[in-house]
Amino acid sequence: MSISFQDVIATGPITVVSIVALVVLIVETIRDKTELLTCWISITGLVLAMIVAFTSIENTGTAYSGMVNTGGYANFFAVVFCIAGLLSTMLSKSYIQKENIEHGEYYFLLLLAVVGMMLMAAAADLIIFFLGLELMSVTFYVMAGFVRKRQASNEAALKYFLLGAFATGFLLYGIALLYGSTGTTNIESIISRADILPPNTTFLIGLGLLLIGLAFKVAAVPFHMWVPDVYEGSPTTVSGFMSTGGKAAAFSALLLIFAPKLVNLVGPIQEVLAVLSALSMIVGNVIAISQTSIKRMLAYSSIAHAGYLLTGVVAANASGTKGILFYLIAYTVMNIGAFGVLSTFESKDRQNLTFDDYAGLSSKKPVLAGLMALFMFSLSGIPPFAGFFGKYYVFVGAVEAGYTWLAIVGVLMSVVSVYYYLRLVVLMYFKEQAVISEPTVSSLGLTALVISGVAVVELGIFPSTVLNIIANFF
Repeated sequence: MSISFQDVIATGPITVVSIVALVVLIVETIRDKTELLTCWISITGLVLAMIVAFTSIENTGTAYSGMVNTGGYANFFAVVFCIAGLLSTMLSKSYIQKENIEHGEYYFLLLLAVVGMMLMAAAADLIIFFLGLELMSVTFYVMAGFVRKRQASNEAALKYFLLGAFATGFLLYGIALLYGSTGTTNIESIISRADILPPNTTFLIGLGLLLIGLAFKVAAVPFHMWVPDVYEGSPTTVSGFMSTGGKAAAFSALLLIFAPKLVNLVGPIQEVLAVLSALSMIVGNVIAISQTSIKRMLAYSSIAHAGYLLTGVVAANASGTKGILFYLIAYTVMNIGAFGVLSTFESKDRQNLTFDDYAGLSSKKPVLAGLMALFMFSLSGIPPFAGFFGKYYVFVGAVEAGYTWLAIVGVLMSVVSVYYYLRLVVLMYFKEQAVISEPTVSSLGLTALVISGVAVVELGIFPSTVLNIIANFF
């Protein structure tokens, strides 16, 4: 494979974030107490990468001998990942100071995770997809255990690592079987050959094993058991980043590999995806009702949202794909916002994480309570917020594809989710004030929360802002 300077330019967002990550590492190596500097370098780099991705979105093509896609789909997701990384970086500044884990390598790891996500979305070959997946996963393993003196954080990292390595085994075996049955690891070639290959057991098993690996990453039932413990034990800002950027990256790869053409060609895969979607929506929402910890509630909520998103994959049509792309942007801003508010109130001894701790919050901190209520409304799918339109489009896609029963399950489970989301809102506004520590939020963190809140409202009132971009390029 030949590498030219033109390839480096064509993959601009990946190049920018990679260079910034190396700069952060070098600065951290040669100077002491560079945490503030590395934070701002990271923010600047992510903003620059976002601008590069947006301005070059029309330059579709391939780079590195056809191994990496450029422009269009890849750049759209690069913007999503940069948004997730940027908001997480801004929220992390005060949080890691409070937790006494303010080390420069935190931002280095976060940037590397963004690079891994970008590689997954830009992959034209299963090898590149695997490299991106492992780069993202390894950084997440470390970031989950970043509070080294906390047993829960170490436990979260170990559980995620062991189960993640196990899931990677399935994924790699699936790639090997796909290569054996098609003779290629190029994703487009695999999809095109699925149409001309005779019924092939090896091919179907390979797809099934690959789906298991991806289902683990998107936290779909029954591959979801790691989520509650990992999200609860990890630093709160890391949990927010994993639940949004990590999920968006996994779905970007899922849409590439299990493209509508492949799903429609291979009937059993569509039925399996429908079962995974339904189970995820039911299990995630039903178990979330009984949670007393907000972090665990958001973890089970994340499983349910994976089910909603899988509805769009099952649909295997333009409406479903459009719905997933819009949903991922909406979910990124509203879920990072929810975890961000939670991180501001969390104390060093991991208090202020239960529902009861937030009773009467509106009278003490009306702005933060209002933002949290906004994120809860959007997550539950109440109009006119972004979460409503995300669910609407994936359900429309399912109905168009003949999976009306799946859309009905999604609507019913959305009604169930209203209970545990609005439960928090009721406690904040209609219960007596609880004793809660003062929030630790910097102006940078508050800016991130406000940006998330404005995005939730803007995407809900003007969904065409994103839908027009999607229609033009996908």
